[in-house]
Amino acid sequence: MASHLFATKSLKVIMAEAEDTGEHSLRRALGPINLITLGIGAIIGAGIFVLTGQAAATSAGPAIVVSFILSGIICAFAGLCYAEFASLIPISGSAYTYGYATLGELFAWIIGWDLILEYAFGAATVASGWSGYAVSLLEDLGLHISPRWIATPGTEMVFYKGHWAELGSIGQALTAAGVDSAVLPHAVAAFNLVAFVGIFVATFILVVGIKESANLNSAIVILKVAIVLVFIAIAGTFVIRHPSLAASNWHPFIPPNTGKFGEFGLSGVARGAAVIFFAYIGFDAVSTAAQEARNPQKDMPIGIIGSLVICTVLYILVSGLLTAMVPYADLNVSAPVAVAIDATGVRWGSLLVKAGAVLGLGSVMLVMLLGQSRVFYSMSRDGLLPKWAGAIHRRFRTPWISSIVVGICVAGFASFIPIGDLAVLVNIGTLLAFLIVCAGVWILRRKRPDLPRPFKTPLVPLVPILGILTSLAAMLSLPAKTWWRLLIWLVIGMVVYVFYGRTHSKVRNASPR
Repeated sequence: MASHLFATKSLKVIMAEAEDTGEHSLRRALGPINLITLGIGAIIGAGIFVLTGQAAATSAGPAIVVSFILSGIICAFAGLCYAEFASLIPISGSAYTYGYATLGELFAWIIGWDLILEYAFGAATVASGWSGYAVSLLEDLGLHISPRWIATPGTEMVFYKGHWAELGSIGQALTAAGVDSAVLPHAVAAFNLVAFVGIFVATFILVVGIKESANLNSAIVILKVAIVLVFIAIAGTFVIRHPSLAASNWHPFIPPNTGKFGEFGLSGVARGAAVIFFAYIGFDAVSTAAQEARNPQKDMPIGIIGSLVICTVLYILVSGLLTAMVPYADLNVSAPVAVAIDATGVRWGSLLVKAGAVLGLGSVMLVMLLGQSRVFYSMSRDGLLPKWAGAIHRRFRTPWISSIVVGICVAGFASFIPIGDLAVLVNIGTLLAFLIVCAGVWILRRKRPDLPRPFKTPLVPLVPILGILTSLAAMLSLPAKTWWRLLIWLVIGMVVYVFYGRTHSKVRNASPR
């Protein structure tokens, strides 16, 4: 019986599924530009617009730049492994499908269940950041939403400088400015309605169709990258004109450790790399759309590696300028880029960047929700999840029920769970998936060296081993409570597998007993 737990899914079967073009299959409509923008659409979002400031304020200080470089290196190893798998196995499911082909059903289930942490919780994290920028932009335009509906339940809000903000986030800034928070208008949030609406709209777009979703995403990505470049231009000009301010904010570049692991110092740089690792999540979401690519063998590696390289350069520039413009301790807010651009006094630039953040984070929600529904689709086709998760809409050719169920759950997460708790769960889940994908490339090279590989990961086994080690190191730098949450999540997943997936598995039922 134990052997069935590690039964692998035949590559012949996987390729037959990939070539299916019937009405119950996904529509192949994406080209290389769509795939690159899909990756950029997912990568440039909460990491650059939200978590950069929080990681700088609590972990790395100005050395957040180094944290981004470390995270980029980890992703480079994993990205090369993903590119080989995506060209070899051009089918939806991403790491789940790769694990099924190399490590067996049990590992495939673990990865599939783990990817919920990446995509569903990731979309919820982004929705929380999106709501912060959306509310800030509306307030700049004179439109105020009740503070009860702009944050998770129980969050204490204060009204300062024309904006409602979380007291826990701006407390240090108020102290530095000599402002007593007790004299400011207060309110307690009950529900993040703004985040809920954002997820609802993204879900509707995904149900309508992959081509429509991809085209909208491409348009938003072009606008988003243009706005990031505008921020770099405005911020760069400001820093050049105020070199003494930048020197002051960058000193010390690596703040001394407080005595606790992960709070500044070198361990803080490592913790910062693990936290803002969320910023790079997205390049692997490209692989979930492999079954919807017109020429996946050629275009998937371009989409994965191209989006990763472009975004790494932008991240390094933005994080450096962000900490040069504003003291890192003041960046622990839901909209740090907005705080930085406000410091320049360029009002039109502030409105433009906030509008870009709203659109940009919206595209991230779109891609994350797409990734989760496609993983569910693949798991359903293998019998590990109920049939409804793989149901394809006759007209739109999208997994519509799966998209709606995921959207409802994600909207609930975003409306009730604080962004910090969501982000670390997403990170550890993604790192685990990266680790397994890197191991899968190494294993498949040894087991099936004869397979035609349109793209080959260089320096195997060195690159997969480095991917495994760096992913594990980043996981170990995360707080212990994050590991406990991951363990509890995986135990819940095993219960679902034992009572449903194990008995309905098509691979197990097709295997000789």
